Amino acid sequence: MSTVLLVEDNENNRDFLRRRLERRGYAVVIAHDGEEGYSLAESEKPDVILMDISLPGMDGWKVTELLKANEATQRIPVIILTAHALISDRAKAFELGCAEYETKPVDFARLTEKIDSLVPAKRLA
Repeated sequence: MSTVLLVEDNENNRDFLRRRLERRGYAVVIAHDGEEGYSLAESEKPDVILMDISLPGMDGWKVTELLKANEATQRIPVIILTAHALISDRAKAFELGCAEYETKPVDFARLTEKIDSLVPAKRLA
């Protein structure tokens, strides 16, 4: 079973995504802010990270930058989740080394296609 680390401060978004991902067969680890997300990425070694950008404390950009600079976490695919649909944000996500970019409100079918493309074999095991 693949593990998804969901770094999201909005309770409704967390609950919606957690329930839908678990129904799809993913194990979901939840982080409420950037610092917790960074710590859980190091300790849990998830198969993919769903990273909100607008987080209290350390924002998602900074967390992603730190994850990609850390040898222990740099290979974990990060999918940015954001309500900001700016072209510059999308470009910044890919410059930081993110695997994908998804805008909110989340199109769950499209998001799971992206996740499945990043961790296809392990999820089915």
